[in-house]
Formats: sequence, structure tokens, C-alpha cells
Amino acid sequence: MLHESVLRTVDLPAGDRFDAWTERMGRTHAPMHLASDRAADYRGEQRLICLGDVTVWPATFDHLVFRRTPKLVRQSDPEVYHLSILRRGEGAASWGRQEVAYRIDDIHTNSSSRSYDISTGPDPVTLIGIEIPRTLVALPAHRADQVIGRRMSGREGVGALLAQFLVQLVSDTAPYQPLDAPRLGTVVADLVTTVFAHALDADRQLPPETRARTLTLRIKSFIRRNLGDPDLTPARIAEAHHISRSYLYSLLRAEGTTVASYIRDQRLKNVCRDLADPALRTLPIHAVAARWGFPRAAEFTRAFRSAHGVPPSEFRARSELPAE
Repeated sequence: MLHESVLRTVDLPAGDRFDAWTERMGRTHAPMHLASDRAADYRGEQRLICLGDVTVWPATFDHLVFRRTPKLVRQSDPEVYHLSILRRGEGAASWGRQEVAYRIDDIHTNSSSRSYDISTGPDPVTLIGIEIPRTLVALPAHRADQVIGRRMSGREGVGALLAQFLVQLVSDTAPYQPLDAPRLGTVVADLVTTVFAHALDADRQLPPETRARTLTLRIKSFIRRNLGDPDLTPARIAEAHHISRSYLYSLLRAEGTTVASYIRDQRLKNVCRDLADPALRTLPIHAVAARWGFPRAAEFTRAFRSAHGVPPSEFRARSELPAE
């Protein structure tokens, strides 16, 4: 499991909650003045997940006003970019005369090197925050800074790729080992760089390795979305991403797998989940296989037995046994 630290203000006396939240936010991003109409009994929960030099923090909290003044910037500047993906609620931010309102799944950006005012709506908000050192965004600083304050979509394109990756990551960190943290931080840094570059229409400035890693993530996401299509072939995947099949093969080979293996493994992973699901117990095994791209029963059974050592019928039967 990845290392996490958690703050739940409900675990503290009511009178200490807002001060604890203020101190936590100051350490998470940078020192700020915070205010809230709920300060007397503040409710907030934050998980801080360290991915090497990158920090990801899912949080839910009451109404809050963040204010980072020029004086605070001069006193302390960790030189980080901050991104928030809004999952519930609403918010608005201002940088001098520039004001931006945010909707669900919008991506908000700011910098610890700039002063700002941010206010959430009257209802609690849920978001996923990212703190990333400026030096890890592989774009010229003067260009990357132009993104600050823009509202970007987390519903489509590379913004959705970043949002989907983070939602999956924070939903369950148990499958990951501590040694995975720096590598996951590199993935986040590459995706943030790509989101910034896309907003600037500066993709050509990205280092080749960043473009390759981001493209690989897009390809894997495309494959997972289309697993149910039995005609999901390397030719179709390559065409959808405007690359040659040989380049597609090399991208997956760099990940230690092949296109066919990745498709098969993802299909089998979903089949196993459905076979173990009590709600799908009456669905025939061949129907479960077909819904994940295995239209031929014999071929499916061979693949399943090869991967798991037992036929799918035995796997399902074992899944139905009560835990001891």
C-alpha cells in the first residue's frame, strides 16, 4: 500500500478543527489565510498520498476561502504548481482582475508563486488535489505559467486521461507497493505536462519520452474501454491513435508486455471480477466471456485455464464458497 497520512477534523475537539485544517492546508500547498462560515465546527477530511516529489490529496471539506497574499508569497514559496479536479460542489478563483468559476470535473490550476483568492460554494466540496514541483513540468517556465488560472476540462481529451488516472489511483491504493510511488509520480508529472502543453497547443515542445508515456496511457485507456469488442485488433488501435502498428508494438514492449497480452490480461481480469460477483451468478459463463471480447467458448476456456490453472466453472464455484 502507498504511504498515506489522513486528517479527519471530526476526530478533534470542535474548537481545534479549523486551526488544524488551516495548518494542514498550509503544509500541503503553501501558507495561506483561510476563512469559513463553518469555522466554529469545521468538517474536513484529507488523504495525503506521497508519490515521490509529487503529492496527491483527495479531500472533502466545508465552505472555505483560500487567500494567498503577495506578502505570503515573499515569505514562503515552495515553487509548486497546484491542480484540483472538482468532483462535487462548486468554486471560483481570482487572480487580480481575472476570475474563473469551476464546474464538476473542471481542472483548476494555480501556483505557489502567485497570489490568489479562491472560494468554494456553500455546500461541501470534494476534489482531488495535486502538488507538483515546477521543475517536474517539462515545459519552459514562462510557457507553463501561462496556463495558471485557466479552466480546463477533465471530461475529455488529455484532461480526462489525467482525471481518470487520479480517480482510479485514489479509489484504492492497496494494490500498489511503496516502491511504485516514484514511478506513479512520474506518470502524474507526464500527464500534467501534457495537459499544460495541450492547453498551450505546445505538444511539440514535450520531450519525446513524455509524449511516449502519455500516448501509452491513452492507448491502454482506449483498450480498456473497448474490451468487449472481439475485433479489437492492433491495426484498429494503431489507426485510432494515428500511429503505425510497429510503433504500437514498441510502446507496449517498453511496458514489458505485448498488445495481445495486454488485451487478453485485461479481458480475463474483468471476467474474473464478473464470475466472482454474486449479482451475476445466474449469467452463463459463456455470456460473461462474450461481454469481455471472448466470443468463442473453447478459446476462452483455454486462455482462462492457462492464466488461472483452473477452468472458469471451477473458479466461479470457488468464488461462491463462504469465507472461513
